[in-house]
Amino acid sequence: MAANLNSPGGAAIDAVLRGAVERHDVPGVVALVTDRRRVLYQGAFGVADISTGRALTADALFRIASMTKPITSMAAMQLIEQGRFGLDDPVEKYLPEFANLKVFESFDATTGDYRLRPASRPPAVRHILTHTSGLGYPFTSAILRDFKPQIGESYPFGAPLLFDPGERWHYGTSTDVVGRLVEKVSGQKLEDYFHERIFAPLQMPDTFYNVPQEKASRLVAAHQRAGERMDGRIVLQTPQPGLTIPEPVGGGGLASTANDYGRFMRMLLNGGELDGARGLEAETVTLMSQNHIGILSVPALKSALPRSADFSFIADGRDKWGLGFLITADQVPGKRSRGSLSWGGIGNTYFWIDPNRGIAGVILMQYLPFADVNALAVYDAFERGAYALVSAGQSP
Repeated sequence: MAANLNSPGGAAIDAVLRGAVERHDVPGVVALVTDRRRVLYQGAFGVADISTGRALTADALFRIASMTKPITSMAAMQLIEQGRFGLDDPVEKYLPEFANLKVFESFDATTGDYRLRPASRPPAVRHILTHTSGLGYPFTSAILRDFKPQIGESYPFGAPLLFDPGERWHYGTSTDVVGRLVEKVSGQKLEDYFHERIFAPLQMPDTFYNVPQEKASRLVAAHQRAGERMDGRIVLQTPQPGLTIPEPVGGGGLASTANDYGRFMRMLLNGGELDGARGLEAETVTLMSQNHIGILSVPALKSALPRSADFSFIADGRDKWGLGFLITADQVPGKRSRGSLSWGGIGNTYFWIDPNRGIAGVILMQYLPFADVNALAVYDAFERGAYALVSAGQSP
């Protein structure tokens, strides 16, 4: 299914996405382009389930994984607007379990032996919003992949810090902490807070942690590349994720549609307002879009597990991080502007928001490994098609 075939630019994007499916580069894809006022393009191609051949539709539900993080960051910024906490407050002020954190001083990859020391400073709210807290993921750190705590030891989010807070950027569970902070300060569970303060006001009826039974038929099956290194043909994941998530976290887990996430992006393009509903103050959106890691930079991380390829989509050592988003450092001809905001989810779901050009795009696939070379190629071609569409003035 495709939309907006009445323009040459839309037809060109259709051809890119349809071609990727026909070549079996990806099993299926849904994509959407929006400006500040309306959807400019939407298309859906391929299958939602390779075992049944169920066709993808524009309203298909995808597990968007870490595309949850900007929504959790928005929730935190709403509470900051209310004066409930500040960016430079220590996290332990609200979450006592984050007092007296330990940092790896050494780790022996051969034996698993490790030595810890006290962190030189407590992580602040700014650190957990910018992935400079010292927390990581097992798939972004060989140390965390191989770490096995000694009997009787326990750590917040499973492991000590990789480095002192504020020392460098490293992708990890920081936004899970943001989610816990939102729950503690608001007194609500994440799903309830998100629905009341974000999804209902912004008219995002198809975004939730727990997929309602009546919408289950629209959920895209989870796929992956076969083989121990996830480098073979695309097959179904076994077992399939369930419809419910018993303990939602801020760093991932939401299901959503291209249209719903498009509304989230359009709100940000409009300085925090959409169709009469204000999600954030304009000054807050500007603040979130600024560099908050100073002279630090975002490195193109090497993956430590097969479920993700290397983070090759980052401009290594040049990109920055705001309050919830990667910030693009380089203007690439035919693509997003310098200062654009973006991120993705581990199932190869991606978005970008370009405030300078006033457009945003979201592209949704549902298979591992993350940053798969074919998925990134489709993403790149889709983005180029979006800017060609806008530049030609061919949007409806």
